[in-house]
Amino acid sequence: MSIIFAIIIFSLLILIHEFGHFLIAKKNGVCVTEFSLGMGPRILKKQVGETLYSWKLFPFGGSCMMLGEDEEGTEDDPRSFQSKSVWARIAVVAAGPVFNFLLAIVLSVVVIGCVGIDKPTVLSVTEGMPAYEAGLREGDVVTSYDGSGVSIGREIYLQEVVNPMSDETIIITYKRDGVKYTAEVTPELVQKYMLGMTYSTADDASVTVSEGGALEAAGLQDGDVITAINGTAIADGLAMSEYLAENPIGAETMSVTYLRDGEETTVEVTPVLTESYSIGWSYNLYREKVGPLATIGYSFLEFKYDVKSVFKSLGMLFTGKLTANDVSGPVGIVDMIGDTYEETKSDGWYYVLLTMANLTVLLSANLGVMNLLPIPALDGGRLVFLIIEAVVGKPVPRDKEAIVHMIGMILLLILMVLIMFNDIWKLFS
Repeated sequence: MSIIFAIIIFSLLILIHEFGHFLIAKKNGVCVTEFSLGMGPRILKKQVGETLYSWKLFPFGGSCMMLGEDEEGTEDDPRSFQSKSVWARIAVVAAGPVFNFLLAIVLSVVVIGCVGIDKPTVLSVTEGMPAYEAGLREGDVVTSYDGSGVSIGREIYLQEVVNPMSDETIIITYKRDGVKYTAEVTPELVQKYMLGMTYSTADDASVTVSEGGALEAAGLQDGDVITAINGTAIADGLAMSEYLAENPIGAETMSVTYLRDGEETTVEVTPVLTESYSIGWSYNLYREKVGPLATIGYSFLEFKYDVKSVFKSLGMLFTGKLTANDVSGPVGIVDMIGDTYEETKSDGWYYVLLTMANLTVLLSANLGVMNLLPIPALDGGRLVFLIIEAVVGKPVPRDKEAIVHMIGMILLLILMVLIMFNDIWKLFS
């Protein structure tokens, strides 16, 4: 089933992307010679007017081939791509990523309409800790954290991942009763016992296990669902958060029951004493439903968050905060879709479909951003040459542009092969 979901998601992303090129090309009078989904040999094909519609064997790709797109000497044909104005050509090339963005926004409306949004509300502040001393209180709504605007709770979490707390002061802006305040908070180095996990209060108590942590030492793995701690039943992530707030982790060994592949296991876990910086607060990651108009508005904020995540991830990659093992290609994405399906199938089809829709939002935003990067052979690389033409008033010689795109395509293919082998290596390591 996970393979079927992967094929559906990949096909939808590619179909929407290529349909963007197709629709705007047709609107500008460009002859589309072939519109295809997939790569490799054709399985089905049908000629309709001037366009050959085809479905190819391998689902990871697609194309919208236009008359004169990469050919010399077609400028005199009124139906060719090259005969159109530079702004029409910019619109055609940009349409693919733009349609991926539109897909992300539409699906965000569906997801938010069903499960709501995580408002960036302060849930608790520990008395005597830096956040409390700086003036933050329960119920405050965060609007900016560490120089990054905040509209949803996950944006705070994202910024904490990108810039982990240190002894440097953090600027937090927040609203209370409609009045805006600014707090300068200097994290404090604290010692505390940890289980070594992350989880969401919005879902079941499934955990991501930290490397070298207490849960990993006890045998837990990513995706395991905690169902009881010290004999107390844990219904979901929110219940686990409330339990741990009422029963702080200490040096004593804990009994943890978890669910994996339908089978419950109970293990003894010895918390690990760690040092970390903290400001002594917790903020909301739990989703709550909002009205129809707010749902539409928050769908754009959700899209903004996904785009921000892509750019911040690229920044972490270039600064060395992420490594090659953190990058995934089609094989790794298929594996991620499979893991997501396995983690949610026990909750029923409603939650499976919602989770897949939410994953599609992220992938569609990712595809749109990556295609707009100024990389030769991608839409962004083509847009660079078209923008140069719009500025200087004449096109870059086609042969020189073709060489740049060809080199870019070769390098991209080499990179994709390396990423694919890395994904396969991670699967079996």
